[in-house]
Amino acid sequence: MTDTIYAVSSGAPPAAISVVRVSGPAADKALEVLAGKLPEPRRASLRTLRYGGEVLDQALILRFPGPATATGEDLVELHLHGGRAVVASVLDALSKIEGLRAAQPGEFTQRAFRNGRIDLAEAEGLADLLAAETQAQRRAALTLAGGALSRQVETWQSVVLGLAAQLEAALDFSDEDDVEELPVGWREGLDALAEELRIVLARPPVERLRDGIRVAIAGPPNAGKSSLLNALVGREAAITSDIAGTTRDLVEAPTQIGGVAFLFTDTAGLRDSEDPVEAIGVGRARDAVAAADIVLWLGPSEEKPEASLLVHSKSDLGGGDPAADLSVSTVTGAGIDSLVQLLLQKVRTLLPGESEVAINERHRAALRECLVALDEAAGATDLIIAAEAVRQARATLDRVTGRSGVENMLDTLFGRFCIGK
Repeated sequence: MTDTIYAVSSGAPPAAISVVRVSGPAADKALEVLAGKLPEPRRASLRTLRYGGEVLDQALILRFPGPATATGEDLVELHLHGGRAVVASVLDALSKIEGLRAAQPGEFTQRAFRNGRIDLAEAEGLADLLAAETQAQRRAALTLAGGALSRQVETWQSVVLGLAAQLEAALDFSDEDDVEELPVGWREGLDALAEELRIVLARPPVERLRDGIRVAIAGPPNAGKSSLLNALVGREAAITSDIAGTTRDLVEAPTQIGGVAFLFTDTAGLRDSEDPVEAIGVGRARDAVAAADIVLWLGPSEEKPEASLLVHSKSDLGGGDPAADLSVSTVTGAGIDSLVQLLLQKVRTLLPGESEVAINERHRAALRECLVALDEAAGATDLIIAAEAVRQARATLDRVTGRSGVENMLDTLFGRFCIGK
């Protein structure tokens, strides 16, 4: 990271203001080339930017000496007029200054991670925040980016370190008068920490916030599945017809309801068919039902999949199953609002709570490994084996915050960021 990088860190021009960031050992040199005398640190100054004798812009400039900066390096910000020509001229000038190069996607944040300004969990939260499209996603991302998980892991690390110290003392200094045998309750301490991890792992996954609650609409042919999908997402996402078997493949429609992301799936009518194409569609429909978080069943109650909601979808035609959880009509709109409220009610148990730290699959994998190690340590009769298991537990917790064992996934993570972040 000896290069000095630059990029537009605000939105793409044209805009009222465009912010260009420069980070690295030559940041002050670049600012001096463009603006002349360097301003005082952390004090905004209005300067005329020039390069090669040509005036580029009149801009607000700031310089932040490292390491107490966003990236942990010397950092400069140029607040320019946001016209395309202005921004292009400044970027062109920066490209001609020795030691500077254009930043790669996520490189500013990666430098912050490398220099210890943020840890990996906080970087993941920042990536999620940039991609957030719903209020629930925003809140979860802010919690993670704000270090809530990192602080929790630090607490767990402290507990594990204390237990490890007691174990090592029992192993290495058992012949010393001032060191007692392994304290009573040591294994109970491991068990208590393991129970905390089990509680966290039992929480709903954050992927449901990001990818949406998967709702499969299923039932026999011509049950009104496609019409219900269109009514719920508010657009003609699926073709509707009175002809049975119109839908032969999955039709997925993402939408937001009440600040929550949903992915509704219209499925082929479930029936035995000798048509090989329709049979493939029926097979995919059954897979979608099995993978769904919520199933809306529009067929006979005796065929209803377990834990699904039984919906009478054509209430305007009368009849219906008395066992139905809800009756709706896509023709009159009756019951649609009630169905939406019922879905939102069920979502409360499927999504992380607002006060909870939502963890992703990478975090979950590390915590599961930590749990295995703790259980192994608690059950070990040989203290050397217990010590190795505790060491493994500490190493897996290090992976959550990126202290070790994460090099192979860094490029993938930071590649999710825009160039100026």
